[in-house]
Amino acid sequence: MSANGNTHIFENIDALYAALEEQWQLVAHAAIADHGAFHVALAGGSTPRNFYKKLAQQSAIDESCWHKTHIYFGDERCVSQDHPDSNYRMAKETLLSVAPLLPGHVHAMFSADLSVEENVAQYDTLLHDTLPLDAKGCPVFDLVLLGMGEDGHTASLFPETDILHESEKPVAAQFVQKLNAWRMSLTFPAINAASHVAVLVAGGAKAKVLADIFSADSNATDNNTVVRYPVQQVDPTGQLDWYLDTAAAQLLNVQD
Repeated sequence: MSANGNTHIFENIDALYAALEEQWQLVAHAAIADHGAFHVALAGGSTPRNFYKKLAQQSAIDESCWHKTHIYFGDERCVSQDHPDSNYRMAKETLLSVAPLLPGHVHAMFSADLSVEENVAQYDTLLHDTLPLDAKGCPVFDLVLLGMGEDGHTASLFPETDILHESEKPVAAQFVQKLNAWRMSLTFPAINAASHVAVLVAGGAKAKVLADIFSADSNATDNNTVVRYPVQQVDPTGQLDWYLDTAAAQLLNVQD
């Protein structure tokens, strides 16, 4: 077994959510103590959706922490914010309408009133103006939540797309041919500048790809460059944690 970061495997999804909630709280309190705010980028998908519901149930416990929390998005479909496919709509329905966040602390990634290019430029400016910056001038999230698709994509970083090669901008847009749709996404420079990154993977449908990703042979080509699956390019300067259920991890040779 070979993969970057720490691997955590849980018997059921509720145990996974409980551990991730604990990590969320730890990172949030540490970030607020360090620089007065908690900057977190949310993931889309069914596994994060149900985590947000769990998180919302506990949101009233630490109101002062939520007041210093800023919510961003790791990626977004270029649709209106009330569209059924919108990650913003999903997050709003499950978490944002429940948690005691302050006005102006939820930063939607896409607005249908602007062009794709204008949305990218606006979000780029927002990230640079609101988040701490590293030595290279890249915005630094305290926590980035990611999922993984059955093709190994994460956020909207799909195989064989140009956005995978973005090396400077923290956010970019990509037309995904197989989906016939535009997506916006944080890029690898932004993801890998984060202080903490958590990758959530659940379900047996992702077991084979996950096994490939954790295989030493598939993690590198002859020149040791990770290329097979986009999620393999997640390699933050901060802490990386994989949160897996037993169904997703069934083909892995690893003990937690």
